[in-house]
Amino acid sequence: MKNNKHADVVVIGSGPGGYASAFRAADLGKNVVMIDRDEELGGVCLNRGCIPSKALLHISKVIHEASSLTSVGVSFSKPKINLERIRDHKNQIISKMNSGICQLARTRKVEIIQGNASFESDNQIKISLRGKTKIISFDHCIIAAGSSSTSLPGAPDNDPDVLSSRTALELESIPSSLLIVGGGIIGLELGQVYSSLGSKVSIVEFLPHLISGADRDLVKPLQKRLKSEFHEIMVSSKVKEINRDDSKGLFAIIENDSGIRKEFYKKVLIAIGRKPNSDLLGLDNTSVKIDEKGFIITDVYKRTSVHNIFAIGDITGNPLLAHKATHEGKVAAEVICGLPAAFDARAIPNVIYTDPEIAWTGLTETDAIKQGIKYEKGDFPWVASGRAQAVGTTQGKTKILFDQETKKILGLGMVGSGAGDMISEGTLAIEMGADAEDIGLTVHPHPTLSETVGLAAEIVEGSVTDLYLPRKERL
Repeated sequence: MKNNKHADVVVIGSGPGGYASAFRAADLGKNVVMIDRDEELGGVCLNRGCIPSKALLHISKVIHEASSLTSVGVSFSKPKINLERIRDHKNQIISKMNSGICQLARTRKVEIIQGNASFESDNQIKISLRGKTKIISFDHCIIAAGSSSTSLPGAPDNDPDVLSSRTALELESIPSSLLIVGGGIIGLELGQVYSSLGSKVSIVEFLPHLISGADRDLVKPLQKRLKSEFHEIMVSSKVKEINRDDSKGLFAIIENDSGIRKEFYKKVLIAIGRKPNSDLLGLDNTSVKIDEKGFIITDVYKRTSVHNIFAIGDITGNPLLAHKATHEGKVAAEVICGLPAAFDARAIPNVIYTDPEIAWTGLTETDAIKQGIKYEKGDFPWVASGRAQAVGTTQGKTKILFDQETKKILGLGMVGSGAGDMISEGTLAIEMGADAEDIGLTVHPHPTLSETVGLAAEIVEGSVTDLYLPRKERL
């Protein structure tokens, strides 16, 4: 083994958490090496997830909005899809951001090494690439190796027509029919993309509801839209088998209360979840502990069971979100550098970038009921919003949960255009311990969709004027 070297901090993975921790440690004076198995930096989020999917979802939304203007007197011709130019557009965005991360690394003198990282011990890592290996020793290590798509038992291996989220985003072709296995965030986002580009999309979800982690009232407007966009939505259904008929092509065996059926599709997308990449790291050569699902166990300082090894992001468990990884990465770097940091977020926002968008932060109403938490709810329908009427997004709503006694905010949920861009107000309110009066008395600009947050709080306060509600009896 050649090219042995030593680093103050080694970071495994260059996704949002990885590069955030590497750059923060470098800014605090550490000599940092960042390792990634891919040639391009940015991890799954930039190269095969968050960024390319949002670029495509933007195209999908514009196509839908252009079509919807017909009802108000503005008509456009049917869109002409140039798949090659769409791919180029997506790839240019990725390339530009790849270059940006590289430049930030060079400016900070963070050394980048491509290769597969595997632990040799609690203070050494072996890096392998194309038959060559090198050993790096370290004072501290931050594991930011992320997660991978979960495969479906019974699905054929290496079939080009059986897609993962990664291959689906490559947009090699738009199939006439597409089955998506999994009615979660990834499945629905990609379903809308492919539907807008011309595919007849069907969804199979094992659970009784789409997006099981979100409140039903927030999912309802999206599901109503999807029923008109998708060919079929099958909940409480199981895909027992995916296989290929030599003469007819790819098929799926689907089972539900109605029985068992066999349907043929041009392509099938598997979107049933993600698993941690802990099995790729040689953790058996360390004292790092993992749980029964393979997630690395950490404390609030993001330290593992080994004092000098930290872990952040997807590989440490739910929620598997890029913004969570970023904050955890900064905490790990600061703890290593002796600063008094800890990851103690009161709320982590979730966003589904479909059209309409769904976003929530803090306590959901479903969880509040399950946990027996007493709350008051301000539920403001966007049909009463002038801005929502003007831009045609009246199916939306904003709801805020407040503690029944203290009136402090517990959670915020929204569905409608731009929900993901507005949810941060709720997260900040939870972090600051705001109550209904604080939010209701905050002046929001009119006419905007964001003012529905203030109006929802006014409902609880009994001061709302944009709706008529029976007067509250106050003691």
